[in-house]
Amino acid sequence: MRLLTLLNVFRDSAWEAQLGCPGDDFGGAFRVKSQIDGGDLRIIAGVGDGWDHVSVSRANRCPNWPEMEQVKRLFFRDDEVAMQLHVPPSDHISFHPHWLHIWRPLDAVIPRPPDYMVGPKTGGAS
Repeated sequence: MRLLTLLNVFRDSAWEAQLGCPGDDFGGAFRVKSQIDGGDLRIIAGVGDGWDHVSVSRANRCPNWPEMEQVKRLFFRDDEVAMQLHVPPSDHISFHPHWLHIWRPLDAVIPRPPDYMVGPKTGGAS
């Protein structure tokens, strides 16, 4: 994950104070405008227990795929793989009905399927 002080333009200091978030290179609360409709994406990001973790919410709905991709590109470097997890229903934890999460383990490589299983590469590469 990027150093979060690089994203200070999006930092929500009042929300950080309310949440008790550290507001440093490794944690904090942010407010980003959706590229889809200009609505607020509320974000809590942090590093701890071996994980980069970004939580994203909208006031009245879950963030959609383009919004989650926007947040991923903003908070993680281009060379980093991050993921959303779909856990078994018995393991589901919901702190808020509109939160979605992006995760990246710090000490492991996220496995990915072979390219051909996803689709053909563009630009003439195979």
